[in-house]
Amino acid sequence: MTRLHATNPGPWDDDLALLSQAARAAGEVAMGYFRKEPEVTWKNGGHSPVTEADFAANRLLDERLRAARPGYGWLSEESDDDPARLDCETLFVIDPIDGTRAFIAGEPTWVVSVAVVHRGRPVAGVLYAPVMDEEFSAVADGMALKNGKQITVKGAEPAAKLKIACAKDMLGHFDSGFAARVERAPHVPSLAYRLAMVADGRLDATLVKPNAHDWDIAAAELVLECAGGVLSDCNAKPVAYNRPVVSHGFLCAVAKPLQEPLLRHFSWPGKG
Repeated sequence: MTRLHATNPGPWDDDLALLSQAARAAGEVAMGYFRKEPEVTWKNGGHSPVTEADFAANRLLDERLRAARPGYGWLSEESDDDPARLDCETLFVIDPIDGTRAFIAGEPTWVVSVAVVHRGRPVAGVLYAPVMDEEFSAVADGMALKNGKQITVKGAEPAAKLKIACAKDMLGHFDSGFAARVERAPHVPSLAYRLAMVADGRLDATLVKPNAHDWDIAAAELVLECAGGVLSDCNAKPVAYNRPVVSHGFLCAVAKPLQEPLLRHFSWPGKG
């Protein structure tokens, strides 16, 4: 039976409440730096920005979450990776600010992304967008909520135009007939937020180039799944988390009824 978070509590509901409280507190910390020209450094060979706000929010999440669940492992974009996480059945997967480029630019579409992953799959997840005061949340076998109200993916309509978030060059991987149906959505820097936009019906799909990481997608995938969507690779295989390598190849986030036709008309290198 599908349930709301507060009704017939399940094994992960307490974790969801913990994530929500921590995400909001981390968002408040990050807001203390927002539009105030925070110090920016670059990692990954100068391709990925990180600010002092990312580190400050990460410290708060580290302190609060690990103190509350000392037996859980830890994986965060802004923490050194500890291989001990691989021996943990359950762990936190964290991105203190997903959409750092939007944060630096003073744009509102960045989120605190926090998830609990159990045996390789997310079981509780929260995305909190402080500027817009939007909270997306989900728990395994529950409903996807946005600020406490249920959300669902957009219904698929035969031959209708499809609003899809993707890089411009990805459009060329659709066959010509299907490509004519695709309207490319304006870019949103936060991948987690783009998945949430599929979950609440603002987008039909999001296509993701290789190199997304566990922390970018864990919480958002659970929200999407509980809203009636699915995240997979180009062969419709599901995502697995907490592996030695935490980056992923091509990914597609889409309403379940649209997954098969979309992937059938899309050709990506490595597709079987």
